[in-house]
Amino acid sequence: MFKSLAATALVAAAATTLMAAPAEAATSSAQLIRTKSSWGHCENTCRVKVRITNISRKNLFNVKLTVTLKVNGRKVGSCYDNVGRVNARKVRYAACTVRTAKLSEAWNDHIDGYGDFRTYARTSVAYKYYR
Repeated sequence: MFKSLAATALVAAAATTLMAAPAEAATSSAQLIRTKSSWGHCENTCRVKVRITNISRKNLFNVKLTVTLKVNGRKVGSCYDNVGRVNARKVRYAACTVRTAKLSEAWNDHIDGYGDFRTYARTSVAYKYYR
């Protein structure tokens, strides 16, 4: 009888810990989207394409995209795009173009042999939705 009482107490303790985890996760904001970015050959102009996937059952509206482009770890420019509405479980594509003097200078330095040209784009998507 003691073993069964201990086993039920262990199951009850495990159930309370499982119930406490979603409550803690609910305090932070859940990410409702997934993004995938791609860009081609950049010289003095770089076009960044982003695939925005709504993974929730909520319709998102007022979706805005911000892209920060870095070359060799240094920021060379950023661009913005107003995507609009992304319905539940759907995909929208957005793109913006970075065209700055810093990007052109980084490409010229690469051509002159002063460094590499490693590009990195960080995307940030802001949205609103009704709960």
